[in-house]
Amino acid sequence: MAVNSPIPLAADLFPVKGIELGYAQAGIRKANRKDVLVMKLAPTATVAGVFTTNRFCAAPVQVCKAHLENQRLAGQAIRALVVNTGNANAGTGDAGLTAANETCEALAEYLGCEPAQILPFSTGVILEQLPVDKLIAGLPAAIASLSENNWFAAAEAIMTTDTQPKAASSFVVINGERINMTGISKGAGMIKPNMATMLGYLAFDARVSQTVLDHLVKQAADVSFNCISIDGDTSTNDSFMMIATGSSALEITDIETPEYKALSTAVIALSQKLAHMIVRDGEGATKFISVVVEEGYDLEECRKIAYSIAHSPLVKTAFFASDPNLGRILAAIGYAGIADLDVAKIDLYLDDVWVAKNGGRHPDYREEDGQRVMKQSEITIRVKLARGMIDSTVWTCDLSHEYVSINADYRS
Repeated sequence: MAVNSPIPLAADLFPVKGIELGYAQAGIRKANRKDVLVMKLAPTATVAGVFTTNRFCAAPVQVCKAHLENQRLAGQAIRALVVNTGNANAGTGDAGLTAANETCEALAEYLGCEPAQILPFSTGVILEQLPVDKLIAGLPAAIASLSENNWFAAAEAIMTTDTQPKAASSFVVINGERINMTGISKGAGMIKPNMATMLGYLAFDARVSQTVLDHLVKQAADVSFNCISIDGDTSTNDSFMMIATGSSALEITDIETPEYKALSTAVIALSQKLAHMIVRDGEGATKFISVVVEEGYDLEECRKIAYSIAHSPLVKTAFFASDPNLGRILAAIGYAGIADLDVAKIDLYLDDVWVAKNGGRHPDYREEDGQRVMKQSEITIRVKLARGMIDSTVWTCDLSHEYVSINADYRS
């Protein structure tokens, strides 16, 4: 069960004019579950994305990048996205690329567009060939169910080891125009910044130029999906896509405007909410942990230290056990790779409890105070470096027995 994250309600998810969603049960890995999703876009839509940095990136990631480049160079708008679960189509060589391209060709034929106007996505087991015939056979049902109101079903259709669908909506009023935005995400394990084993899709109905959208998706990802960690493994299939459907009267063509600032603030907030849902539903997670590093010299060193803490199995297992063995946090700070770090200036807090002062145990710290905080389901680790004015936050969870069980049994 996700940590303090109730299952979203379908009625709370806003339709976004210019995008329709349809799903099917194609039996790609298991029968009787939603495992194919089609998102059909208006001709006015622009699309941008960021992808995994794993060099073993999956075939659909390679095809997506090529088709997005074609959108920029040839001016062919992306008309649909197609997602399958149950199989990652990663580590599949030329056959995997063929399968991803065949998927695009089949959907393009149904929708009356070019294959290069389709973006494919896959998630699931790595090193197994995609049963592309099953996927293609599911497309007619997915197309038949296309609707602006299918966001909740769409969130269900992209799940793998997730315990619940992840979806959220918000809106912002800019120059008197209400802009609806809705997003879905998936991910529970193999989660590490840049990015995680996650898929994320966020759509809004403003008209946004390609250059601006390319900037916005990177800006939003950098403070949301690139700031989460569950187990320190970077997946082969990570993708975060942003869709501006162009169905409203609002048009943004410049990032140096009040309109862009208002839109980006709302988009970032929703992106962070979707990213937090992934951490809260981390495999076996019982606690949601914010790691805040303050007073750093620059962003890079703040993130290095935050990630070092967030990735540490020793830190994460201590939090699962509510064991205030907090020297593990200091050790993680020390091996983060900041060569000139003066540990004699570092302060460490757990929520309101001052644990370490000037690099050593605070004289007033009591272990029972640390344990009180660690028993909570939501915890903030705060590190003050006394080196500058920069801060950064990443989000993680604890590491439990259940995580091992889930990943030991994942393919069965």
